[in-house]
Amino acid sequence: MHDAHTTRPARAYTSAPNTIIAGDVNLYYRDWGRGRPVLFVSGWSMCSDSWGYQMMALQRQDLRCIAFDRRGHGRSSDPGRGYDLDTLADDIAAVIEALDLRDVVLVGHSMGCNEIVRYLTRHGSARVGQVALLGPMTPGITLSATNPEGIDPALLEQFRATQLLHDFPRWIEENVEPFVPGAGPRMRDWLAQMALQCSLQALHDCNVAVQASAMGAELEALDVPVLVIAGTHDVSAPIALTARRTADLVPDCRLVVLEDAAHGMFLTHVESVNAELLEFVRAAG
Repeated sequence: MHDAHTTRPARAYTSAPNTIIAGDVNLYYRDWGRGRPVLFVSGWSMCSDSWGYQMMALQRQDLRCIAFDRRGHGRSSDPGRGYDLDTLADDIAAVIEALDLRDVVLVGHSMGCNEIVRYLTRHGSARVGQVALLGPMTPGITLSATNPEGIDPALLEQFRATQLLHDFPRWIEENVEPFVPGAGPRMRDWLAQMALQCSLQALHDCNVAVQASAMGAELEALDVPVLVIAGTHDVSAPIALTARRTADLVPDCRLVVLEDAAHGMFLTHVESVNAELLEFVRAAG
């Protein structure tokens, strides 16, 4: 994949404070520590804030930790377009180019995993050393002839029509417990606040993009070491549908299963996730 060819986005560059200009979008980013770079890509409705516990732990181990807000999320701009996986992958490329990251470890959660895989197959792995996928939505979650255990697309459309576009705050309130089981009220409020900062269009269109993705062939083409971390209690990305299939397809992959962990394992199982990430990164040394 080092020779991947694609239409290059406009040259990206940094602009103070904490902003990367990438074509028609300003991407907010944070950059902590020094050393080998680790770039975090958030899940659907989350932003760079969500990675704080990982970034604080890894920067203390002489790693440079970077996270950015996806377009339409957090403090990044809301251009009203570009919520397909190709454009979102180009945004990752813009961050990597603007900060001139090399031998970077890409860490994704949920939808962010799809974006990372598309980045690698669209832009190649010349700047990437390793990849970690947490609670991935890959290779595909939608019911089809090749994915008989997938989710009925009618249910996903129903979510968008009757919940996301009807009463999103109520949906968050009802679904935060399965995301971070047992979390306290302030953690729940914090997660809700992040989600409610997002552009409704971005949330809708990103959800459609994940529904439409079928990334089996792309996973088979990955040419860097991959760590997959999954939880046995993940109802958003059931392990048999996502993580196990992903691990089976990637040529160089290690699957770590966290007992009793749900989709938000990086918040509820901080020590376990951080230890696995650090061990994985150090293994490359």
